[in-house]
Amino acid sequence: MQKVLIVGTNSFIGANFKELSQNQIIGEVSLISKQPEDIDFSNVDVVLHLAAIVHQSKKISDSKYFHVNRDLCLRTAMHAKTNGVKQFIFLSTVKVYGNYIPGSSPWNEESICNPEDSYGLSKFEAELSLKKLEDQDFTITIVRTPIVYGQGVTANMLRLIQLIEIFPVLPFRNVDNNRHYTYIGNLVGFIDRIIKLNASGTFLVMDENGISTSDLVSYLSKFLNRKTILFKLPNFVLRGGISLMPEIFDRLYNSFYLNNSKTKEILYYTPPFSTEEGIKKMIDIYLKNKKKIVRHNMLSSF
Repeated sequence: MQKVLIVGTNSFIGANFKELSQNQIIGEVSLISKQPEDIDFSNVDVVLHLAAIVHQSKKISDSKYFHVNRDLCLRTAMHAKTNGVKQFIFLSTVKVYGNYIPGSSPWNEESICNPEDSYGLSKFEAELSLKKLEDQDFTITIVRTPIVYGQGVTANMLRLIQLIEIFPVLPFRNVDNNRHYTYIGNLVGFIDRIIKLNASGTFLVMDENGISTSDLVSYLSKFLNRKTILFKLPNFVLRGGISLMPEIFDRLYNSFYLNNSKTKEILYYTPPFSTEEGIKKMIDIYLKNKKKIVRHNMLSSF
């Protein structure tokens, strides 16, 4: 049995990996309380590096992105290699590709990367630096993934869930786009397979099929037991929204085509959960936890 050490604590992905992974010997360490050189890698076979700064609403300096996402990661990998770790798995992002150009071929594991922001660029530079450390005794594995969702999800997916709960009418009718997502159960399955094979290289991990924003909202509404009426935004409003809030409108209304056939072929692995199944599992846990909170609040009032 491999001993896995997660670098980065209290993360959504780390919590689910500890719960769902077939690897039973899993530790966790923080880069907030420890410097990379102070981490004890004795008896550690695999490092799963999750520590990162991702997109947040507050302003973060470019230097902070590069310090955490690139420099601390590289220092951690160097120390792990020196101390006999066999495999270093780095969770990257599809943001390394940059902005998708409509009509282009789907991005794959070998596509040229042109990151457009500090988050994507810091992750890509970390990838390049890590690959230089690889040798026959130290395997480097890069895992790129689109938005990950599942039980305990936060950020944009949680905001969309809450939006559907509040507003019965939303502007997502006939949004004919295509975007991939990654259910956490599928991500953990891929990582387990990567560990089992000690697989080297860059892998693109995601659900089997892409879906439109209209489908995503319909699935969420269905499993939330909400009746949601969708309407179509006028073109002039859509154009204005893209100009004023390009990142938000890009994610909701534009496509982001991906092809991970090489990843599935190399790993000989197909994700076991469809996006619809993953969304149902996520919402089931979300509603169950909401009931617990309501019950606790009611009891606390007596």
